[in-house]
Amino acid sequence: MKAVGITSHGGPEELELIDCPQPEIESNEVLVRIKACALNHLDIWIRRGLPGLKLKMPHILGADIAGTVEAVGSLVRNTKPGDEVLLSPSLSCMHCEYCLSGRDNLCAQYDMLGLRSPGGYAEMVKCPSVNVLPKPANLTFEEAASVPLVFLTAWHMLVGRVDLRPGEIVLVHAAGSGVGIAAIQIGKLLGARVIATASTKEKLDKAAHLGADDLINYSEHDFLDEIKRLTNKRGVDVVFEHTGEATWEKSVRSLVRGGRLVTCGATSGHNGNLDIRYLFSKQIALFGSYMGGKPELLEVLKHFESGRLKPVVDRVLPLEAAAEAQKALENRAQFGKVVLTP
Repeated sequence: MKAVGITSHGGPEELELIDCPQPEIESNEVLVRIKACALNHLDIWIRRGLPGLKLKMPHILGADIAGTVEAVGSLVRNTKPGDEVLLSPSLSCMHCEYCLSGRDNLCAQYDMLGLRSPGGYAEMVKCPSVNVLPKPANLTFEEAASVPLVFLTAWHMLVGRVDLRPGEIVLVHAAGSGVGIAAIQIGKLLGARVIATASTKEKLDKAAHLGADDLINYSEHDFLDEIKRLTNKRGVDVVFEHTGEATWEKSVRSLVRGGRLVTCGATSGHNGNLDIRYLFSKQIALFGSYMGGKPELLEVLKHFESGRLKPVVDRVLPLEAAAEAQKALENRAQFGKVVLTP
């Protein structure tokens, strides 16, 4: 089968179109013919190389996958050949205390499609049958592939971790990113007032179309000053943080007394200054968040089936244009998901 893989870590030029064997499935696995695979920044970090991450080369990236079932193992009962599906990206042992309680994202053996296991930059992929979910009928394959990782991540952050409530104010950084787009929509679904930041007027206009109540162009204004202005110096109840070092200190200072900050990433750097006196004197809470449990993805999909949440696809490119697609993400040239199709 055709795939795009990396044979060593480095820049986009490491992405190569390769021929590789079709995956062979075990009795509890499913073989999926890929119709669409959405990109994430995780793909870029893996391509560049992560500390302690050792991969069997060539390695196929891609966590967000939608397609049709090609074949099923002898023990599989939840799907059949021809079914239109999307895949939960999360891989775990499925028998530890965390997996059995629906918190598989805490599993010590946690992995993802495209992380250590082969992913979706290919014509075919295999996965455990538990990862196979029906594609919402109202979504195209490209739209369905744009859902799992970012909407699961944002849902776990805002619902599972900080319990965002109606009437609260949430600050969402990088509104044009996948998780930013998801957070805006989920924030509005939960009845919150959403303040979104982005670097261009075009991205902010699109964020407003998704429901953002207030907009901050951080390339023109200091977002902390704008938060003070927009909230009459009160601050926000929740900060949805995923950019890291560049925004961390001011994100903390944007919080109201008793506010909560939740973070799932550090794209601008992993060192963040924190005055501990500020932490305890204002009684703020900091939450780390990583992906989400499989039950949460099922909950998220219900809102896509009803139309309350909507995927946002920026562009669709052929599989062989994977390097171009990743460059778009690196240059922050997109609003929404960049999708590859074999």
